[in-house]
Amino acid sequence: MENQEQQQLNIELTEEMADGQYANLAIITHSFAEFIIDFVNVMPNTPKSKVKSRVVMTPHHAKRLMLALIDNVKQFEAANGTIKEQANSAIPFTLGGQKGEA
Repeated sequence: MENQEQQQLNIELTEEMADGQYANLAIITHSFAEFIIDFVNVMPNTPKSKVKSRVVMTPHHAKRLMLALIDNVKQFEAANGTIKEQANSAIPFTLGGQKGEA
């Protein structure tokens, strides 16, 4: 019981962070030392989208995140049914280059 108390972690969620950021695109890149995940909100008929949030983590933590996401998706689908994948929608985007055209 005493060991359990020592391992508790208090996490603070500020009001500003509690609202969250909506993202419908994640761009994932990596180097030998870290994974970078940029979360973007892409809206139709807009020429430009901004990164809303960037998360940088070690490869070890990236793998732990992947496993946690897999576990949570399985739990969600067990409670709510299979998440149907949409057909690949070609989202034209560039990283500072020319505007994509359909």
